[in-house]
Amino acid sequence: MRLFVAVYPPPEAVAHLGERVARLRVGAAAAAGRNVRLADPAHAHVTLAFLGDVEAERLVEVESALGLAAEWSRDGRPAAPRLRLAGGGRFGRGRFTVLWVDLRGELEPVVALARLVRSRLRHARLPHDEKPFRPHLTIARPGDRLSPLDVAADVAALDDYEGPRWPATEMVLVRSHLGPRPGYDRLAAWPL
Repeated sequence: MRLFVAVYPPPEAVAHLGERVARLRVGAAAAAGRNVRLADPAHAHVTLAFLGDVEAERLVEVESALGLAAEWSRDGRPAAPRLRLAGGGRFGRGRFTVLWVDLRGELEPVVALARLVRSRLRHARLPHDEKPFRPHLTIARPGDRLSPLDVAADVAALDDYEGPRWPATEMVLVRSHLGPRPGYDRLAAWPL
C-alpha cells in the first residue's frame, strides 16, 4: 500500500484557492485543454509525511505510531492551529516543475506534528521520506508543458494570494493509488 499522512484544508479554502488558480497561466492552459496536471481540488492536502509502499500487515503499526504522534501533539495545546493558504512557489525545473501554494499561520504546531509523526514512524522502523518538511499544497505539476516564463509569472501572481483562515482539526492517514486517474482512500484520522 502506498501511504501518506496529511492535513486537509476545508472545502471553502480549496474553492478560494481554485478561483485564483483559474486566473493563473496554468489555469488558462488547463481550461484550453493542455495537460498541465492541475491538482484535483477534491484531494487538496498538505503532506506531513510520505511513507511510500508499506506492507498491508504493517498498517496496525502505522496507525499506532500516528495515534501516538497525534496524542502527544495535543498535550498542552489548547486549540487546533489556525492556518491559511498563501503565497506560492515552484519546486524543480523542466519536466519536474511543480507549482505550490504556501501554508501560513500558526505553523509551529504543524511543524512539531510533522516531526512527531516522522519520529514515531522511525521509532517503529516504518518507511518514510526523510526530506525536510516544507508545508505546502501542490496546485499543479506542469512539468515542461508550461514555459518557464509562464511558471515564473504564476509564482509572481501568487505572491499576494491569501486564502481564508481555517483550523487544522485532524490528521489523516491516506492510501494513494497511482495511474492515469490517481485515487485516495482515507484509512484513519486523529483529532488535533
